[in-house]
Amino acid sequence: MVETTENNAAPLDFIREMVAADMKSGKYNGKVVTRFPPEPNGYLHIGHAKAICLDFGIAAENNGVCHLRFDDTNPTKEDTEYEESIQNDVRWLGFDFGKHLYYASDYFERMYECAVELIKRGKAYVCDLSAEEWDEYRGDLANPGKESPGRKRSVEENLDLFARMRAGEFEDGAKVLRARIDMASPNINMRDPVIYRIRRAHHFRHGDKWCIYPMYDYAHPLEDAFEGVTHSLCTLEFEIHRPLYDWVLDSLGYKFPDRPQQTEFSRLNLTYTVMSKRKLLQLVKENHVHGWDDPRMPTLSGMRRRGIPASAIRRLCKMVGVTKFDGLTDVAVLEYCVREELNSSAPRFLAVLDPLKVTITNFPEEGVEPLDAVNNPEDPAAGCRKLAFTRELYIEKSDFMMEPPKGYFRLAPGKEVRLRYGYFIKCEEVVTDAAGNVIELKCSFDPATRGGSAPDGRKVKGTIHWVSASESVPSEVRLYDRLFSVEQPGADGVDFLTQLNADSLKVVTGRLEPELAKLASGSTVQFERLGYFTVDPDSAPGKPVFNRTVTLKDSWGNKLNAAKNGK
Repeated sequence: MVETTENNAAPLDFIREMVAADMKSGKYNGKVVTRFPPEPNGYLHIGHAKAICLDFGIAAENNGVCHLRFDDTNPTKEDTEYEESIQNDVRWLGFDFGKHLYYASDYFERMYECAVELIKRGKAYVCDLSAEEWDEYRGDLANPGKESPGRKRSVEENLDLFARMRAGEFEDGAKVLRARIDMASPNINMRDPVIYRIRRAHHFRHGDKWCIYPMYDYAHPLEDAFEGVTHSLCTLEFEIHRPLYDWVLDSLGYKFPDRPQQTEFSRLNLTYTVMSKRKLLQLVKENHVHGWDDPRMPTLSGMRRRGIPASAIRRLCKMVGVTKFDGLTDVAVLEYCVREELNSSAPRFLAVLDPLKVTITNFPEEGVEPLDAVNNPEDPAAGCRKLAFTRELYIEKSDFMMEPPKGYFRLAPGKEVRLRYGYFIKCEEVVTDAAGNVIELKCSFDPATRGGSAPDGRKVKGTIHWVSASESVPSEVRLYDRLFSVEQPGADGVDFLTQLNADSLKVVTGRLEPELAKLASGSTVQFERLGYFTVDPDSAPGKPVFNRTVTLKDSWGNKLNAAKNGK
């Protein structure tokens, strides 16, 4: 569980100031209870992470509790798969709800009783309008709505009809229970909104016990009140729904300190990303990605599989802060947070992802020389390991050019470079195939330059990574990139699927240090000069699979700058 300390305490914001004022005034008798209320109809994404960090963070900072509550009021879209994934994601993010796990469906009987009480108080009625009539009677922003004929029913008739709705006497959609508020309200949500509808659907927890289900805007405030929630924190799209939240509680007589209050804050939006559940589901169902945990997805399960640490997501949420204004955060900020977290913790290894064979002609054919390599220069306690230097090596193809431009300091015919942790080598001969492609380099090495320096003082400007041909292991390496090619997919009415990045996944066969084949699934390391990589669950003994978590530098920034400059 994440601890709140002086060193990692969140910066002050308007919500924390509000909670502090409530604590000082004794509004809730010194109690703080928050809740994170996801619907179990999809996987959590990074936008939810901000809400989780805020809900659990506020509670922890005030010695309170945060409830995990499943808002399972829509049985047509809910599933235990989503429920289990949400619990796993909350725990992975670093928060513990302990015994405070709740379900809206456990309150269905109490919610029904509250609806009956509203009818008795003349604040709810049964309506028979069809879908077509509903549009006509509701009005629009320029025109008030018209009262439904059902609004004139007596309390006794409404109680009878509502009981018969519960008993299953009517078809789906034949009747609804509506709140009696104001059909001329400028807030359309307050024009006698539906609070119960008939829906014969199997509930994943309660089976076929119920055939009427409460609407979210009615259920939400009651759930908060039943659980003793003090601060109900929601994203800004719920601001227009707050009057209905307050109406439900006021109409049933809830008063402070036993009455929760809703407060809204801005959601987390990232560039090159979609957060809509509908769009994420479409990506999965139409096989544009390989499931909810595809490492290109913004879901927490996808990010976990990609190797993004929970601490980096918490760091991002802290950096973005809590405001009243929706904004768009550059995904590069997330990538920065990932690098900052992994730089100090990820051990370093050598890997070659586009191998070019190098033969060291003056090294013994069967020779193997161990070289010392630092595991993590940011952590001296991480120690060193041994690398096998052999006659045949692999380097990256991009580290050699036949005709290098000015300023190119890597390997070229007649040129000398330094091998990381090893020797100076010089390209003496280039071997090509029939098509003229370079397939092998024959090089010499200087035995006096072990460790990377020459006794005669000569200098080389280029240092490249490498692996032994005989000692390294092959591996599938999945090079993940941003899923979309534009900053705001789907903006201006464009079909977001037309903006998918065709290069969001490239699969290559690399050569790795042998120790990398022994790492457990989920282990994250740095491939020197290449980026951070994580062992994928698809790995098997002798067949490692690595996912690229993030590059060492923001390559997209360079691409965008080049595009702006017309290059």
